[in-house]
Amino acid sequence: MNKQINLFLLALSFFSRLPVSGWVQYSSDNLNQANRYFGMVGWLLGAIVAAAFWLLLQYFSQAISVFLAMIVSLLLTGVFHEDGLADMADGFGGGFDPSRKLEIMKDSRLGTYGSAALMMALLGKFLFLSESGNVLLAILVAYPLSRAVAGSFIFDMDYVRESVNGSEQSKSKPLASQQTSTELMILLLSGAATFMLLPLNTVFWLLAVLSVFRVAFKRLLLKQIGGFTGDCLGGAQQLSELLIYATLLAVTS
Repeated sequence: MNKQINLFLLALSFFSRLPVSGWVQYSSDNLNQANRYFGMVGWLLGAIVAAAFWLLLQYFSQAISVFLAMIVSLLLTGVFHEDGLADMADGFGGGFDPSRKLEIMKDSRLGTYGSAALMMALLGKFLFLSESGNVLLAILVAYPLSRAVAGSFIFDMDYVRESVNGSEQSKSKPLASQQTSTELMILLLSGAATFMLLPLNTVFWLLAVLSVFRVAFKRLLLKQIGGFTGDCLGGAQQLSELLIYATLLAVTS
């Protein structure tokens, strides 16, 4: 049990700015195993953001409360996933071969493709949640489920950063570069637990949309760079979150 708590806190420290206990033991092996708790971290972050939204809603309109809750979310995560999406967009949009794409993604500067992707992602979240009939539910479903989808790419894809340019110093190096069947099962179960909050027809559409997305996104990554990087996982999380909001809104409408 102590080991599992240690792994969860490692994942939490990697994906958020929340303080963790000083007794947490770090090692490359522990860091790799912590990928099983991506979804659990999503549950915790989602609960905090949902609580912030509920409190804000007591004083502001839904749109303003969504906007402020998004700021809370960005502060909680340190804009970690959004940064991955922007870097991935810059690399895929500005590079002409895998090596150049990875070089651009490693660059800390933000380009046109990344700026556009970041603005559209944030605007999309704001619009979908502002129009939602149940923002609390949308947040509680999207945070863990999107992280479970993103983390699942570790299981059946190769991490490509070192194999292309030999660098192990990338700011986007993922929490894990490999994943066992057990870790994948724990990850998927933590994401699928959100289905208990939803009616059966909504679960069906979410599974359909996210399954198509995963297949298409995996093909895109293989075509562009031959595998995944930490930035790609961040991009997958952001796009999955947007698709979840859009699907929930479409189904309830």
